[in-house]
Amino acid sequence: MKKPIKILAVSILTMSISLFVLSIGFQISGIYINTTPSLPVGFYKVIDEPIVSGAYVSFCPPQNAVFDMAKDRSYINQGNCPGGYGLLLKRIFAQSGDTISIDQAGIFVNGKHLLNSAQLTIDAESQPLPQYRLNAVLNDAEYLLLSDVNPQSFDARYFGLIERDQIQQVVYPLFTWSH
Repeated sequence: MKKPIKILAVSILTMSISLFVLSIGFQISGIYINTTPSLPVGFYKVIDEPIVSGAYVSFCPPQNAVFDMAKDRSYINQGNCPGGYGLLLKRIFAQSGDTISIDQAGIFVNGKHLLNSAQLTIDAESQPLPQYRLNAVLNDAEYLLLSDVNPQSFDARYFGLIERDQIQQVVYPLFTWSH
């Protein structure tokens, strides 16, 4: 009886070590693995491209109460960003000069309503969600980042704009698939 348990334990340990080494290899080669529903699941490669509308980016969230709540409720992972936050991947939907409006009905960019952008009032655990409001023209250092594939994503509709300083890299989807 003890032999199968020992083999299973060694197999699990070997697999865990292999996955850890593989994830380090991906990080060194500039590849992110996205497992969240905010963007298509898959592999994203860091690329040397400008930060423009439509691009996917990785960013460190700013340290504030909204992101503390997000980390405490496991909306975002822990990581190496200030505040102990993990890097997030989102898509840019507005940048300098764009007029945006954020309210419970959703997000409007230059008068156009974005799909899947309506705010929810509670999360899956019936916890209240922040109700962010904004009407503004973005300046040179402001970006609107969100998910257009997941109506429950934790994104700009709850945390607002992200400053250029928070954006780490532009990433490109190498290989993705649906949830």
